[in-house]
Amino acid sequence: QLLGLSIATLSTVTHYGLHFTLISDISLDSNSYRVIHYRAFYFGICLSMTLILAALLSSAATVRESQCLTAMGFFCFALAFCGLVPAACWRYTHSTEVEDSMMDVYDFVYEEVRRNTSSFRRHELTAIHKAFMCCGKHSPFGDTANVEHKTCPPGQVQDAGQDCLQEIQDFLKKHMDFIFSLLGIAIGFTVYGMILTSFLWFSIHFSSNLDRKGKYILR
Repeated sequence: QLLGLSIATLSTVTHYGLHFTLISDISLDSNSYRVIHYRAFYFGICLSMTLILAALLSSAATVRESQCLTAMGFFCFALAFCGLVPAACWRYTHSTEVEDSMMDVYDFVYEEVRRNTSSFRRHELTAIHKAFMCCGKHSPFGDTANVEHKTCPPGQVQDAGQDCLQEIQDFLKKHMDFIFSLLGIAIGFTVYGMILTSFLWFSIHFSSNLDRKGKYILR
């Protein structure tokens, strides 16, 4: 149950966190970040509910010695395992997709402000700088001091500011590494849960529990 609550908490923080909602609201339809943002949230919530249900069913099956509840608990653990393994594989094979899509959003907004095509984009860029505590980027298109002067947090010196692309990448790398570690722990616990519920089912099936009463013959 604790693992399921941890995954639900992390999914909620990832979905409603300032850094993630800000980029999601700004991203265009052609950018893949918004799709990943919502899919990750719904996947995390479904996974946490499955793990919590599996833990409750296993506890109830142990108390009642019910084969049906044990089988349902095993099914929930197996279902969670079938979802965790593809998620871990996706994180390994698409290790930079989230980072790239998020940095693409920043690049788009930054270049829009640099061309002075939208004052609304200037407010969005200011919000990104404030959220990530960074200031501008190294651009090959010329001097960017004017953009950074208008959009960086007040009182922040340009030379002391963090490159936003690097800051976004570092922030996401730490967050994704934490998610990957939690997925590894969840996979280990689901395998343990499947083994435990299987052992419990066979124990109940062959009536090898401690409360079994045998036949007594008086002489």
